[in-house]
Amino acid sequence: MVYGYVRVSTQGQVDRGNSIEAQTEELRKAGAEDFFIDAGISGATPPEKRPELARLLETVQEGDTVVVTRLDRLSRSAVGGYGLVESLLKKGVSVRVMNMGLIEDSTAGRLILHIMLAFSEFERETIKERMLEGKAIARQDPEWRDGRPKKFTRAQVEHAIDLLKDHTYAQVQEMTGMSKSTLIRAARAAKESSKAAGELNFRDKAWYDSIVEGAEQISIEDIMKGETTDG
Repeated sequence: MVYGYVRVSTQGQVDRGNSIEAQTEELRKAGAEDFFIDAGISGATPPEKRPELARLLETVQEGDTVVVTRLDRLSRSAVGGYGLVESLLKKGVSVRVMNMGLIEDSTAGRLILHIMLAFSEFERETIKERMLEGKAIARQDPEWRDGRPKKFTRAQVEHAIDLLKDHTYAQVQEMTGMSKSTLIRAARAAKESSKAAGELNFRDKAWYDSIVEGAEQISIEDIMKGETTDG
């Protein structure tokens, strides 16, 4: 039996043609009949912590073949990758890497495996170093913020919170494109900000609490009438 193993860790890999679909198609052309797919998992993650790879290792038997598109799909760690391939070879399972060929169970085969895994680990560490250097340079800009860019501006968020005074979550989502979870987080942050500044009065607290808890919203008129009591 020929098994194909597929691994994708980041969106960047998908953009570079390493998507699950692309790998699966290549492996199918190489004769793979069944596929084990780990998504969102780093190549440095130990085999036992990759659900599908662990299942593959339990499934294969002597005479089977495991095929991958590239060696780094199996591992980006020289030590971990060598141990993984060695365990398969000892089990009588052939390992084929499409851009390398069949890994031979011989002294020469192990030497080539060591070299290729070392290059794979070197590439991974180099990428990490470049990312850290890039962040260090970016942090010198006072306008730079870590993490993903914000989708909405502060003014847009404040406007959306204000809309909740007279509209339901569904209506505000339709008008602004913001999700309910984003609106709740924004309301919670606004409440905490007002509390810290000493500007949070009873009416504000009751209204903020109503939307943070996911209620349909207590109307301002009800609060003014005293229909909601202060705790």
